Amino acid sequence: MLKFRHALAIASLAAVPSASAQEPVDHAMIARIREEGLSRSQVDRTFNQLTNVFGPRLTGTPAYKRAADWSEATLKGYGLSAVHQESWPFGRGWGLDKLVLEMVEPWYFPLTGYPEAWSPSTKGELLGTPVYIGGLTDSTAVRAQAARLRGAIVLATQPQSEFITRDRQEPSLSDTPVPIGAPAFLNPKGPLGTGALRSMMRELGAGVVLRPTQGQHGTSFVLGNRATPQDAAPSIILVAEHYNMIVNAMAAGAPVKLRVRVDARSYTADTNGYNVIAEIPGTDPVVGGEVVLLGAHLDSWHSATGATDNADASASLIEAMRILQVVGAKPKRTIRMALWGGEEEGLLGSRAYAARHYGGEANAAAREKLSVYFNSDPGSGPIFGWYLQERADLKPLFDAWLEPFKELGARRNVLARIGNTDHLAFTELGVPAFNSLQDYVDYDTREHHTNMDFADRVKVEDLRQNAILLASFAWHAANRAERIPRAPKAVP
Repeated sequence: MLKFRHALAIASLAAVPSASAQEPVDHAMIARIREEGLSRSQVDRTFNQLTNVFGPRLTGTPAYKRAADWSEATLKGYGLSAVHQESWPFGRGWGLDKLVLEMVEPWYFPLTGYPEAWSPSTKGELLGTPVYIGGLTDSTAVRAQAARLRGAIVLATQPQSEFITRDRQEPSLSDTPVPIGAPAFLNPKGPLGTGALRSMMRELGAGVVLRPTQGQHGTSFVLGNRATPQDAAPSIILVAEHYNMIVNAMAAGAPVKLRVRVDARSYTADTNGYNVIAEIPGTDPVVGGEVVLLGAHLDSWHSATGATDNADASASLIEAMRILQVVGAKPKRTIRMALWGGEEEGLLGSRAYAARHYGGEANAAAREKLSVYFNSDPGSGPIFGWYLQERADLKPLFDAWLEPFKELGARRNVLARIGNTDHLAFTELGVPAFNSLQDYVDYDTREHHTNMDFADRVKVEDLRQNAILLASFAWHAANRAERIPRAPKAVP
């Protein structure tokens, strides 16, 4: 590994005029980061390992723990400091051992679907004519079918008639504010809402419950709930085209018969979740204990390999730390990274870490030393910029740091707030925390939480760009004369 003297690394932070005409930009260090990240990148290997080798990384499963162990070992191999895993209470894990999902009459056809995470197993193989309740009016009408529903294959909703056809708007392409966040979920119509359906099917002892989803062209949106009772009715999400085919065939009087089997298991030997932590220590005698923290969630849902949500960001973050280590970075402040577990179940890993290390009065001093948190999650493709969480005072600073990467695909920082990912664990504590802004083409319609989220949808050149930009932002934040300022407190 290349090593540079501390004096050289710090002296290179020259006050070169930037886009803000005030904020220093270290072009010499950017050149080293770019050279290493473009010419000797390891990110494709890391990304392949997380997706194609380990597969889905549902929190609480052996696959997730293998991914965490491998990440820890890889970061140690790169020579990073204080590499370790931190555990936090999660609960039982869940895995799928076998799924049989077929239409056997009036003609044979293999169906495409996925059990929801934490769905129980069926009681062996179910073979029979499904019971359709989608056309019933309300819970009373459903309850009147109790005898038919017990042990049956239940078609719980009407055919899917509304489909997600547009991704969210791309804020970096608009000069005016656009709606932020994923489009509203388009649930199929039926006599019962999701919660009431689960409760009643459990009560009535349904054999298995089948539902469609909003995706088109074989795309299925599949999640789950870790609080699902172990005696709940098993639940499978079918691709809409197959569900609709079954219901429409039955409506025409066809003698439809299905074969369904779910073999699921619980993992209870280890009920912890895990975060992976590593750092490059700060060298300044005054501010070396301050921390610039970067994070991405390592976990995923289970119907694909979680490539864009969120193996791409995890691989890029590991690579960013490798780059900084190889180029001999000796930051003034500590640069720390975290791979979070449990994001999909409610930001569990990041919130556990934030509460343990920075929450409450006992951690007030440590909280003051947490300079900034950079998160990488929703979207894929190049990092175009950052959501600034309405911090207009920081835009000149972020713009200056982003400007050198315009030729690598960066566009602009936006003032908008974004929610529903791990930076919220730190904004809740008053720490400046920001999320990357990336591409949303096909993300909401085909990739996010779907059975299509595989590695083929990610370009290696985008992973390299992500890693380079993350490394540069970490370096600049760590070497700034002052820490990133806190947001002004609201006046009562």
